[in-house]
Amino acid sequence: MNARNKGLLISVGLGVLLNPLNSSMISVAIPRLQNVFHLDFRMVSWIIFSFYIASAIAQPVMGKASDLFGRKKIFLTGLVVAFVASVLAPLSPSFGWLIVFRIIHAIGTSMMVAVGIAIVRIHITEKQAAALSVMSIFLSGAAAIGPFIGGVLIHWWDWPAIFFVNIPFAVMSFLFAWRTIPKDEPSTSALRNLSFRKWLDLIDASGILLFTLGLIALLVGLLSAKSSGHVSSGPVLVGLIGLLLLAAFVRHELKAPSPFIPLHTFAKHPAMTWVNIEFILVNLLYYSLFFGLPSYLQMVRHVSEFHTGILMLSLGLCSLVVSPISGRWIDQAGPRPALLVSGMLMAFGSVWIVTLNQSSPVISVCVALVAFGISNGLNNVGMQAALFNSSPQQIIGVASGLFMTSRYLGTILSSLLIGIIMGDQFSAGGFRLLGVILSIIALCLVFMSWRRREPGKLEES
Repeated sequence: MNARNKGLLISVGLGVLLNPLNSSMISVAIPRLQNVFHLDFRMVSWIIFSFYIASAIAQPVMGKASDLFGRKKIFLTGLVVAFVASVLAPLSPSFGWLIVFRIIHAIGTSMMVAVGIAIVRIHITEKQAAALSVMSIFLSGAAAIGPFIGGVLIHWWDWPAIFFVNIPFAVMSFLFAWRTIPKDEPSTSALRNLSFRKWLDLIDASGILLFTLGLIALLVGLLSAKSSGHVSSGPVLVGLIGLLLLAAFVRHELKAPSPFIPLHTFAKHPAMTWVNIEFILVNLLYYSLFFGLPSYLQMVRHVSEFHTGILMLSLGLCSLVVSPISGRWIDQAGPRPALLVSGMLMAFGSVWIVTLNQSSPVISVCVALVAFGISNGLNNVGMQAALFNSSPQQIIGVASGLFMTSRYLGTILSSLLIGIIMGDQFSAGGFRLLGVILSIIALCLVFMSWRRREPGKLEES
């Protein structure tokens, strides 16, 4: 790989890592934010919801925008947006403003993720597989070490540091990208002549609005019902409005010429649908531990942010080590054995959570972290292999987009599950209840993996 391609790879990598890095660093910051802004656990969980909802919407929209404005412009604009949000977020006068800047930051970082891989695919033709594997390291590595970096930064410089740390990455990436990413033109001249109304139709603005409002209303209704301690008309009404909006969203998407989420694809390809359902459950399990365990360590066990970050590092390192090994295994045996082992490890880790109590050594938490870390390494490759096996080649681009949407839905559901169980205060009893629920979900995942149908091998019901 020549020097120009290496420079391009570094510039794109430094940009795309900001999204997974910031989505994972926040897991260690939740207890500190709760204390600083005097919030209950239910309210502070919106710092997670907001980022993933914004990312889920921004990435496909910005992918389409790159056809209109050019990938280099979208990438550089994303770096500027992320830089501004990183400067302003620590200055937030209230938690509401922090959420606003967090959403802006998610949009900026999503702009880079949406076009980063495409830039590498288009402009690096020499040793492209190696280049894409490096990009995967930037993405998965940033997510893996995020809690450790967040723990160190918060321990020494408090929570604003997890935003300020983005600034050097954004500046370096911008300087490299300005020089190394070739200028590109929109893919078709017709796109450049689109009116604003046509552009809104192209990105399915109506579908995005229905999806966003429906999801937020449903989340507010469910979390408010838990907070009130009893069933009252207000939260129920908000939740019902959310369900109605989501129903309207489904109806709209089935008729839209350019849907935000092409739901009709699920009906045509049931095998792919089951893979996405399984992927939602995988992410629900993984991120419930990922976001729940740091809060348990800090709020229940009174472990410092620094030591919490060190403990969480075992999760990421196991995932990084296992991913390449699982790739070779899956190439030989297919995804089913790896996903079956992954489900069993998640079930074991979830049951282990239930056994933890105040007298359990803190280091014993690593047992659950290692189990989930290994399973995540297996899932990183196994679920993608299952997706490619179940998706026709002609719709693999659409299938990949739906796959990412499933990841975000699983992540959002994990935060919702934690918020509903914990309510106002994170407790040891609530954490054990979370372990029980995760154990049940993991067993369902094991059953789904056991019953998995490999291509060309139909199982008898």
